[in-house]
Amino acid sequence: MMKTLTNNTGNYRWRILTLLFFATTINYIDRQVIGILKPFIADDLGWGEADYGYIVTAFQIAYAIGLITTGRILDKYGTRIGYLWAIVVWSIAGMAHAAARGVTSFAVARFALGIGESANFPAAVKSVAEWFPKKERAFATGLFNSGSTVGAIIAPIIVSGITLAMGWQWAFIITGALGFIWVIFWLAFYRSPEKHPKITKEELEYINQDDEGLESTGNLKWASLFKYKQTFAICLTRFISDWVWWFFLFWIPDFLSKTHGINIKEVVLPLIVIYAVSSVGGIGGGWLSSKFIKMGKSIDFARKTTILICAVIILPVMLVSQIANLWVAVALIALAAAGHQGWASNIFTIVSDIYPKKAVGSMMGLSGFAGAIGGALSASIVGVLLETTGSYFFIFMVAASVYLVNWLTLKVFIKQIKPIEI
Repeated sequence: MMKTLTNNTGNYRWRILTLLFFATTINYIDRQVIGILKPFIADDLGWGEADYGYIVTAFQIAYAIGLITTGRILDKYGTRIGYLWAIVVWSIAGMAHAAARGVTSFAVARFALGIGESANFPAAVKSVAEWFPKKERAFATGLFNSGSTVGAIIAPIIVSGITLAMGWQWAFIITGALGFIWVIFWLAFYRSPEKHPKITKEELEYINQDDEGLESTGNLKWASLFKYKQTFAICLTRFISDWVWWFFLFWIPDFLSKTHGINIKEVVLPLIVIYAVSSVGGIGGGWLSSKFIKMGKSIDFARKTTILICAVIILPVMLVSQIANLWVAVALIALAAAGHQGWASNIFTIVSDIYPKKAVGSMMGLSGFAGAIGGALSASIVGVLLETTGSYFFIFMVAASVYLVNWLTLKVFIKQIKPIEI
């Protein structure tokens, strides 16, 4: 019976996962800076709610465009080169925010940031699919995806400290420069399993134990993905749900500031709590799904049951806008953020459960494109709603409900989560 790797190459897999974790952490630090500084910069530059919504929309549109191209680039040229160029682009773009002075220039900087950052999750999920068998992928995905919440935890501490000491421009410059440190380690350590100089035949068989007979050959055509209803179901779930996480990142600091009267210093602890809890949710969602499989449950049962549990956990967030106590509101937002991250760990893994490795980057790009389009539309809608009504009630109500719709979508359109051949 094949056992889990414990030798040097097995350890190398976890080094790869550590790199994916730090890339995702940096990714979220860079994208969250503007959300933390929004009240500060809005006062400085005279932004309205709609102006901020348009700036966020510019990021989302670029993110969508990038996902359409980066997934295929990763599948064609490999993760090592694709990830490298992505983080260089988004790091330069993050630093460029310091030179922005108005809505248009901020929108341009956000657009460039979105192009670069769009490659992060396709590259990370593809790397996990390359280095981990299916029984370990959800947990591995939950671990690297926890970088998004760790980044969200670290960002308020770093950004508030730099801003108060040096000004908001330096917050963009210093956080943007972090990506260049990561590049050094990525070039030093990352190789695909097939190109690893020390990998043995037994170890390669362990990694590829689920994939016999499933890999396609030749170049992948985009049209082939649309032959499957699984593609439409996964894209729909991301279209209606990804925006919730963007909302948490870009609007929660402002929500807490306006509804509970806290400033840039006071918002740090609530944000740390929210994203610390969400990190536990992401890892826990991946662990629970993997635990079900190890207990003998099917992949289909494991992924869908975990997603249902996450959907139920998110429901109470609909009450947040009506709650006067700061820490009760923070607790409900934290619980919802945890549920989202648990859902994300599983929906990302479902892509590698269903599609062969050669198609994972493209499918992650396509589904991410759907999520980014939903995010772009919602950003402008949220901005306009807040400017015209001043109320978060409807926004939280919709955010609480969409994950149950996701679970139903998977139940109806993906009868069984199992590999397909492209």
